[in-house]
Amino acid sequence: MTVPRRDASVALSTDAASRPLLEVRGLAITHEGADAPTPASVTFQVRPGEVVLLLGPSGSGKSTLALALNGLIPHAVPATLDGEVLVGGLDTATSSVAQLSTQVGMVFQDPDAQLVTGTLLDEVAFGPENLRMPVADVLARAEAALRRVGLWDRRAENPDRLSGGGRQRLAIACALAMDAPLLVLDEPTANLDPRGIDEVYAALAELVEAGDRAIVLVEHNLDAAVGFVDRVVVLDHDGRLVADGDVDSVLRRRAEELHDIGVWLPTSALAALRLRGAGFALDPLPLTPAELHAALEADDGVRPTRLAGSVFNPSTSSGTDPVTGADPVTGADVAEAGDTKGTTPLAGSASRPSTDSGTRPPVIAVRGLTIDRGRTRVLHDIDLDIAPGEFVAVVGANGAGKTTLVQAIAGVIPPPRGTVRIGDPSTGAGDALDVGRADARTLSRRVGFVFQNPEHQFIAHTVFDELAHGLRLQHLPDAQVRERTEAVLERFGLAAKSGSHPFLLSGGQKRRLSVATALVAGAPVLALDEPTFGQDRARAEELLGLLQELNADGTTILVVTHDMQLVTEHADRTVVLSGGRVLTQGPTPEVFADDALIESAGLRLPPLRRALHDLTRHPELARIARLADLPGRSSGVAS
Repeated sequence: MTVPRRDASVALSTDAASRPLLEVRGLAITHEGADAPTPASVTFQVRPGEVVLLLGPSGSGKSTLALALNGLIPHAVPATLDGEVLVGGLDTATSSVAQLSTQVGMVFQDPDAQLVTGTLLDEVAFGPENLRMPVADVLARAEAALRRVGLWDRRAENPDRLSGGGRQRLAIACALAMDAPLLVLDEPTANLDPRGIDEVYAALAELVEAGDRAIVLVEHNLDAAVGFVDRVVVLDHDGRLVADGDVDSVLRRRAEELHDIGVWLPTSALAALRLRGAGFALDPLPLTPAELHAALEADDGVRPTRLAGSVFNPSTSSGTDPVTGADPVTGADVAEAGDTKGTTPLAGSASRPSTDSGTRPPVIAVRGLTIDRGRTRVLHDIDLDIAPGEFVAVVGANGAGKTTLVQAIAGVIPPPRGTVRIGDPSTGAGDALDVGRADARTLSRRVGFVFQNPEHQFIAHTVFDELAHGLRLQHLPDAQVRERTEAVLERFGLAAKSGSHPFLLSGGQKRRLSVATALVAGAPVLALDEPTFGQDRARAEELLGLLQELNADGTTILVVTHDMQLVTEHADRTVVLSGGRVLTQGPTPEVFADDALIESAGLRLPPLRRALHDLTRHPELARIARLADLPGRSSGVAS
């Protein structure tokens, strides 16, 4: 199933004179200790029936603005609020959070921040109960909300038993049960598998179809969201409003401008911008795989004649922009169209040095790994080898066991003895560390783990001490601790933040710090859970560029992600889990060449492959799976 495109006329046909559900007037919010407000002087309205997408780079104030819409700022989060926010006619600065809860339902970026009870049913009923509603009404609302997100059959379970995606669905159900006319969703699909994303957006589309409710959506994954929204509001780096209009006027006509300020665009739009630079006539700009496919089939212009010799090879420079072929920090061109050095096959299967995983002893060996959580078996007899220097993606539907597998490999969840071994890259895992027997200090020298939410692993009061902590546990001399810590701070661009509290860093800086803490002990293996969660395009590319550098230097990388395009762009090998078992594993292009297998795993083909697959007019593009392997450059985009 794919999310059906909403008919924007439903929202736009509402009476223009009707009172807005939300009015934001000159809003500026300054956090304690901050030098400038973010957002800064923002004004917009949301009317019944509208779905408004709020975009902006990291640090622009999107999540801060969302917290102001239900009164948490200024009532619960200390900050100075200038301007006005009116919801259902109530001023959020003078109305209580309890009053505003009847007007605004909120889903936070991190679902764990709002789950408090012992069962799913109690969790969803909690809000309506606090409104002192009759029991029958509370239960009816709770059942309807849980059914809408597919969790009614698990209503008696503890929320802790749910996967990250399951907890995200539960948080959405809690907001739906409040039956508020305005729903504010901050990255609601970040933890969901592709099928779950489709289902959630389909449910939300039904919710606003009647025209008496509205949704404000903060979202980075525009591949799924673009067919669901009808208006787009964009903030720049300084938190100022730079765009407010329908999807066509903002995403199609101002795509290059949005790309320049670090805003995510749909994969198909990124591909189209690059293809335009190779001479393809793609106007209006396609936003979905279906639109890009149709536009290419209709294009009868001059075809590029040296596609295979002009593709950009990302292995020549870590972290380059897949649209422009430029370094994301300096903007310098890395490879011009027509440069034949380091070229790659169209399928993108040989862009990185071969890891020879079948001939070298594995650095990680998993044998018969079975893990139970309570009475539920999460992993069933897993066997897996990972060679030194591989970049491996672990994918699967929510609840497939991805995070549990990688946490067991890293020792975050102690595996049964003898089931997971991690060796030295030079000798392999045959006579290696048994993760099930290892203490934390010893394990940290072999493998680093990066949580989905960086804040979950911070324990110190300064960035320097956060990095130095692991080294001090090894009883290293103070001079050596300082030398290694300062070197890592410099490498990860955090030297200027050495004395800052980790919680005061930006989202991108927190992510870099979490990676740095995992690597400071010199571990040859790095495991990351949803590394691009909550990151804007520039910060995500920065992080992935860093991972590519580490991988090129010999670090073995394991990534758990729901982003199939990320997997296609970066992973040498992909492991697909289903129901706690390995469904398949192999080179990434081979795995994603099996449409039926991907569908059976509850996944979706990457957007670019869906767009280019089975092209007849331009068959030379049909086997390309990575943005970086498309011909040409995107003229006018950060060139």
